[in-house]
Amino acid sequence: MRKQTLFTLILLTLGTLATAQTGRVTVIGDVAVNEMVARHVELNTRVKTMPGFRVQIASFSGTNSKTSAFNLRDRFMIDYPQVQAYIVYDEPNFKVKVGDFRTRLEAYAFLQEIKEVYKGYIIKDNIFAEPPTLEEYAPDDLEASFEE
Repeated sequence: MRKQTLFTLILLTLGTLATAQTGRVTVIGDVAVNEMVARHVELNTRVKTMPGFRVQIASFSGTNSKTSAFNLRDRFMIDYPQVQAYIVYDEPNFKVKVGDFRTRLEAYAFLQEIKEVYKGYIIKDNIFAEPPTLEEYAPDDLEASFEE
């Protein structure tokens, strides 16, 4: 009985493999989705990131944490206009990170420069090879939205 069951199982498996079909799948969807995907791919080809280091100067949570993070970033950018500052929301914290340093040594040197005013520490992060511009993240009709 066992041999017959095993034999039947083998025949069914082979029969299934022999009748397998290859085909084509067509996905029909909204054109806007395709446009968004194309825009996303195009953005990713323009904005290049690489492993590097940043200095995290603050992490805020709780009431008014977003406002505090933006105020600190703005103050930092006034003090150091040549260094890019970023706000990252990592629930429930708003983190303020500065710089795009390729090596830990570069980040350490900058941390020593700012440590009297901004307490911080070095973190590994994906950095921009070249800092992004507003146009790379903003919609095409950015100017129109400011004029209204």
